[in-house]
Amino acid sequence: MTKEKKSTPKPATASPAKVPIVSSAHLAAGRSAELSEFEFGLIIAGNAFNRWAVRCMSAAGMNDMTITDVLVLHHINHRAREKKLADIAFILNIEDTHVVNYSLKKLLSLGLVQTERRGKEVLYSTNERGRELCKRYFEIREHVLVSTLSGDATESFELAELARFLRMLSGLYDQAARSATSL
Repeated sequence: MTKEKKSTPKPATASPAKVPIVSSAHLAAGRSAELSEFEFGLIIAGNAFNRWAVRCMSAAGMNDMTITDVLVLHHINHRAREKKLADIAFILNIEDTHVVNYSLKKLLSLGLVQTERRGKEVLYSTNERGRELCKRYFEIREHVLVSTLSGDATESFELAELARFLRMLSGLYDQAARSATSL
């Protein structure tokens, strides 16, 4: 008598459940898993951008600037128009004008911006040294960062759509912040 070999069926391997990559699992429960994943991506992308901008500015020749200093300088240089403190804070979505004021004082002490008084208003603009620093930053950015992009139309469209989405999402977060404040 020959014994038949019985093959034991292998247990079906279920594909692993998609585990969201988040910074706080307790925030990823329920309907908010995708939002938590997006927020984590936003956190790490924001920190990477901040590190990049500060290091690019350092490579351009200006050490010891914070991300706020870099952003304020670039905005003051934007379109070669004078800017008021409140407008700078508004455009950069910085709630505390003292933070912007501190950066403005630092940029003044570094000799990168100049002021002009018109009535009660103080207007800020970049001086020649500030404009040259922004130009050098631009050149380094083009060489180190922009050159790594493919430059095709699809990529440009995707970046434009992503930028639009982030601006829209910032409005939702601002509204949610107002709502949370009133609770």
